[in-house]
Amino acid sequence: MRKGLLDRRLALTAEQCAQLSSRVCAHLRDGFPHLSALAVGFCWPMKNEADLRPLIEEWASAGRRGFSALLPVVIDEQQALAFRAWSADSVMFADRYGIPTPAGGDFLIPEALLLPVNGFDLAGYRLGYGGGYFDRTLALLSPRPLVVGVGFELGRLDTIVPQPHDQPLDAVVTEAGIFRPLR
Repeated sequence: MRKGLLDRRLALTAEQCAQLSSRVCAHLRDGFPHLSALAVGFCWPMKNEADLRPLIEEWASAGRRGFSALLPVVIDEQQALAFRAWSADSVMFADRYGIPTPAGGDFLIPEALLLPVNGFDLAGYRLGYGGGYFDRTLALLSPRPLVVGVGFELGRLDTIVPQPHDQPLDAVVTEAGIFRPLR
């Protein structure tokens, strides 16, 4: 299932991905305006994931008190993720997966997380890449941040067949709009 979903997303052209990402950002901006004043964790886009950087930079430029953009940092494969502040001029390095990561700075706790989804279902569960990083992280974060899955409609499924360790999302945003889980 994971491979098929990833193959569908990788088949998008750069132009299609940019258009879909722009619509996702518009729904996030309109549906979650309070995020512009929170510590927001997001992921560097890879493999045609929704690119949230334009929205994150817009929020940063607005200069609202309390806003910070955070990127995840892999400390160890079996540990929860840590988060460091990011800005357009941050010094970055490629982590063990080749994903750009802030090179330094304090570890911060996100108040909201915008998580990429390869797949998602109506119950609010996401299918990622299978490493379990975000499930481990969400299980340990206290207080739990607002968790919004971000992706494209091509990843919508009836069910991902969630496992006991899977952590639910509070909402999912795609190019089609904002969806709250049916639980």
